Order: sequence, then C-alpha cells, then structure tokens
Amino acid sequence: MSIHFEVKRTIDAPIEETYKGLLDLDAAKNWMQGLVRIERLDAGSMRVGSEWKETRKMYGKEASEHFEVVEMNEPNKIVLRCDGTKGTTGKGEYVFAYTIVPIGSQSEVTLNGEINGLTGVLKLFGKMMAGTFKKACAKDLDSLKHYLEK
Repeated sequence: MSIHFEVKRTIDAPIEETYKGLLDLDAAKNWMQGLVRIERLDAGSMRVGSEWKETRKMYGKEASEHFEVVEMNEPNKIVLRCDGTKGTTGKGEYVFAYTIVPIGSQSEVTLNGEINGLTGVLKLFGKMMAGTFKKACAKDLDSLKHYLEK
C-alpha cells in the first residue's frame, strides 16, 4: 500500500536558485525547522547516489533519517529517498520528488510524496500519517521560500 500526498508552493526566485537551495545541505540550518545536524555520508558535489543522515528535533526528541539522491535533472527535478529502516522510524520508504518549473521569474515547486512499506499499526494509520507528512513538508517549503526570498 502506497500513500501519496502533494504540496505546491510558488517561490519568488529563479528555478536555478530554488534547485540549488533544495540541495544545499550546508544552508539547510538557515531554514529547516527543527534541524539539529546533517551528516554527509559521501564527499563532493551533490549527485545521484549522494547520501546524508538528517537529524531533527521532533516532539522534544531527536530523530534521524537516512536520505539518498535517486534522481537529478537540473534545474527541474530532484528525487530523494528516505530509507526508514536505517533511521529512527525503523520502517518504510519515503520518496520525495520535487519538480520545479518557471513561472516568469518565479519558481513553482511541486513536491509529490510517497510512503511505502508500512506494516501493522502504521499501515492502519497511514492516511493520518500522510496528513502529518504533508503538513511537515509544507512547513519546510514555506521556510525554504522565506529563506530564498530574503
């Protein structure tokens, strides 16, 4: 069973700047809510196969997740995969596909999220979880928007 959600935002910045903003892990501390740290698990510029561990404070506790870049098409698309088995959740696969299109001098960012591999009780609460993930992703895009529009 897959759970899908979508978040869309218009950012007053060119698509190249928006694309780079989504991948700039060093700058994430300036806009990502609850971020404690990001640990790059490889070196060099971002590319397909790049991996990192992202730790955020959620509900008063630190939670870490393992991310990997699975697709890049500069400046229009980034697909990230979060392997829940390597992180705090211990379950599932979370795919975040960002599509960026120009609207004049602005960027329209559409995030299509997909949650796979939930079992047991988590499967039952999947739709509720989708709402929680959608809300968190919307807050992140709002924060990125605010950061890029400064």
